[in-house]
Amino acid sequence: MKLNRNFNLLLTGQSLANIGDVLYIVSIIYFIFELTGSATAAAFVSFTITNAMFISNALTPLLVQRFNLKWLLAASQIGKTILLVALPFFLQHLSLSNFYWLFLIIFLVALLDGCANPVIQSLIPNYVKSEQLLKANGITETVTQLIQTSMWFVGSSMLIWLSASQLVWLTVSAFAISSLFFTKLEAVQLTPTKEKGTWQQMSRGWKTVSTSPVLKRIVWMDILETIAGTVWIAAILYVFVSDALVADEKWWGFINGAFFIGLMSGSLFCLRFSDWIKPKLSQFIFLGSFSSGLLTIFFGLTSIPALSLIFSFLVGVSSQVKNIPQQTVIQTSVPRDRLPTVFTTIGAIGTGTFDAYT
Repeated sequence: MKLNRNFNLLLTGQSLANIGDVLYIVSIIYFIFELTGSATAAAFVSFTITNAMFISNALTPLLVQRFNLKWLLAASQIGKTILLVALPFFLQHLSLSNFYWLFLIIFLVALLDGCANPVIQSLIPNYVKSEQLLKANGITETVTQLIQTSMWFVGSSMLIWLSASQLVWLTVSAFAISSLFFTKLEAVQLTPTKEKGTWQQMSRGWKTVSTSPVLKRIVWMDILETIAGTVWIAAILYVFVSDALVADEKWWGFINGAFFIGLMSGSLFCLRFSDWIKPKLSQFIFLGSFSSGLLTIFFGLTSIPALSLIFSFLVGVSSQVKNIPQQTVIQTSVPRDRLPTVFTTIGAIGTGTFDAYT
């Protein structure tokens, strides 16, 4: 697939941002755990990020109607960079009596990140021809999963030689270069909507989803999968490894690793066979969703660690076989000017459901 300049810039900028995100989270969790000695305090990072993402998804429709998508994306990344520049100086003055202020920065960074995600998803169909959209989504997911699979290990390993503050400075560098790539994108301006009131603009995506049979089915599938997916929460998985598999803690890492490798393999499968998948998008969405649920049941019933690895890997493959065609269907089911609000709505439903069941 010959990639155009805008897609290259978007993919490179997103990849650098994803690398920075992982390094930032690793450094923050490490710092909080070292300061407090509390796993609960460290786990609250994820809770803070999820809630900020939900609020961001609810508010982003107001921004996409007022600002060019390219500059909205670049501004969110520049904002994250500025916050991260201040973070190392902030860390120097934290103690057990005031460390909770750190969660304000974590919240603000996640708020900006939640704005960027639906914009990126909406920009892809503006930069890629419709016949190349499935491949573009496959490439994006493959690169994303490769970063997710490798950078947690790399980031954790870096803490052997670097302090949390030094790791944050690496994140700042990744965010700054990412911002530069985003500023080089071609401008994409949405058609102004007729809705004038704040509530009307915020609810535009919800109206689009509620009136589209395809989107309504996708949302219901995502809700059910999100509820079922709570079994993969790290704390629950750790107990499963200990009590059901009667294995030591290293198997918790193996199972997580197998899942991420499965996600990457599923992305590569969709990329390699995109021409075959393209005319059968709905069938692959159903196949991926059904097999993911079935394999999760098998995973929960097994007491053999080696089998749990296989099932975890296959769940990851199935998830991507469903997610990539599903993203393509969403991108082609509604007009491009409605994509940002649709993606923010779907994101808000996903994070809201996850919060409600965890």
